Amino acid sequence: MNKLNSLGSYTLLCIACLTIMVGAVIAPGLVSISNALGVADNAILLVTLPALGAVIYAPISGKLIDKYGAYPALIIGLFLYGLVGASVYWLHAPAWIFANRFLLGGMTSVVMAGCTVLISHWYFAEERLNMIAKQGMAIELGGVVFLFVGGLLAAQHWALPLSLYLIAWVFLVMLLLFVPRRYPAGIQAEPEEDSPKLLSGFSLNSVYLSAMLSMVLFFTAFVLMPSNMQGQGYNETQVGFLLAFISLMAVLAASFLPKLCKLLSEQGVLSVAFINFAVSYIFFIQTGTVCLVIGAVIIGFGFGFSIPLLNHMTVARSAVKVRGRNLSHFTMAVFLGQFLTSFVEYIPGGIDNIFLSCMALSVFIASILWIKTLRFTNKVKSST
Repeated sequence: MNKLNSLGSYTLLCIACLTIMVGAVIAPGLVSISNALGVADNAILLVTLPALGAVIYAPISGKLIDKYGAYPALIIGLFLYGLVGASVYWLHAPAWIFANRFLLGGMTSVVMAGCTVLISHWYFAEERLNMIAKQGMAIELGGVVFLFVGGLLAAQHWALPLSLYLIAWVFLVMLLLFVPRRYPAGIQAEPEEDSPKLLSGFSLNSVYLSAMLSMVLFFTAFVLMPSNMQGQGYNETQVGFLLAFISLMAVLAASFLPKLCKLLSEQGVLSVAFINFAVSYIFFIQTGTVCLVIGAVIIGFGFGFSIPLLNHMTVARSAVKVRGRNLSHFTMAVFLGQFLTSFVEYIPGGIDNIFLSCMALSVFIASILWIKTLRFTNKVKSST
């Protein structure tokens, strides 16, 4: 078998959904869940601690994947993801509850990195970019689905959303049934498209930094838009619809990513992503439904053009023997960006000033990326 079948591909995309599911499952019922668990005063930690756990555990996850292989690491990660996620129901002391959420983040880092390593084993070059773009679409689409289902379950009983973590066990069975443990012989050979000459002069450290900044700029909207919209008279249902709509736009944007990469360089596409972030905050500063919807479309495209591409860029710049480690560092950068948004509210001047700061940062990053793109292009032309 030299190619992963459709069921195997579908399985890897399902597993990718677990990344965003960590917080999406409990977000709609956060108030009732935190009250029932006795941590209402620190409810936000139920959402942010998994991100911190992913940051801390990511280097360990990478070493385990490189040493023992992505397949066995993913098996363990999926089993513990379901167990740890659902078991918080039986915990009562706040210290144990927060430790549980922290550990869940660690399992998420194993699942995210392990899944991407398996994708890199089965897909190369343009096919790999297409698959990683689909992976990004799956992650965001999972956010839409789990936000919706989690909200429905939370309305019935506060603990029901926790049962959704057990879907990781379903995906574990699918992994064992549909994804072969061994990939084809010779598949570790690096494709010509991934040679250093074709990597746009963009280092791994630059990829990690870009991933962190992308998540800060994207997730800030998720942190602040609820209070911003409620201040304008929108209710919680309307806020949920807007956040789900942003995720849908990210799915749509990721579907265009392979074609866009053919037209522009990697850094060119990234600069477009950061320009989208900047423009979206211009609309979010305004009032009115039309501006909110336009801003949601644009920021969703910013995410779809950035994180999936940066994921692919990490794979392309990583030798097989250190791919798990490098992807764990990418995971760490993504979740660190998400965790850092916990502190954006401390920026003085209110929400409008925070949005203006995000816009200025986005423009600054986009400008640097364009300059680096032009320099690399001129360097290639002069060498030829």
